[in-house]
Amino acid sequence: MDTAPRPTTTDLIFRDATDADIDDLVALIESAYRGDSSRSGWTTEADILQGQRTDPQGVIDVIKSPTSRLVTVERDGVVVACCQLEHRGEHAYFGMFAVSPALQGAGLGKVIIAEAERTAREAWGVTEMHMTVISVRVDLIAWYERRGYRRTGKMTPFPYGDERFGIPQRDDLQFELLVKPLV
Repeated sequence: MDTAPRPTTTDLIFRDATDADIDDLVALIESAYRGDSSRSGWTTEADILQGQRTDPQGVIDVIKSPTSRLVTVERDGVVVACCQLEHRGEHAYFGMFAVSPALQGAGLGKVIIAEAERTAREAWGVTEMHMTVISVRVDLIAWYERRGYRRTGKMTPFPYGDERFGIPQRDDLQFELLVKPLV
């Protein structure tokens, strides 16, 4: 059975995104979640949302925010993943997480989320990581639960009518808050 090599932090470079990364990051995020290219990975939202996942302005906003970091992950000089960390007092928010569809399923996501948790804990002294996930994404929620996140049952509505977040293909979308202690 052929399996992709398991990633280690030694073959990855973690750094804060710069303006020069904007186009690569938008392409990466879109490829991981939208359109046919996303179907080669398991994180696709193509069946529940069409349209964009993000745009250059959304990426710029995270890069420029004084309370956020957009962590860019490179392997061999190529951007292969990213995630947003936002400092929110006693906790950090984890979002804008994307792994290249060609590299999904080989353990890269586990390495990145562990590094993001370590970074947030050490940089900001936070005791929890929060994230929101579309509640119908059962497989994705289960993946986060295996990483130690717990479902809270706290829901927020999906921003229907705001195409910056995509064009919903169903009428039951909402976000659920997931939380993990970092101590």
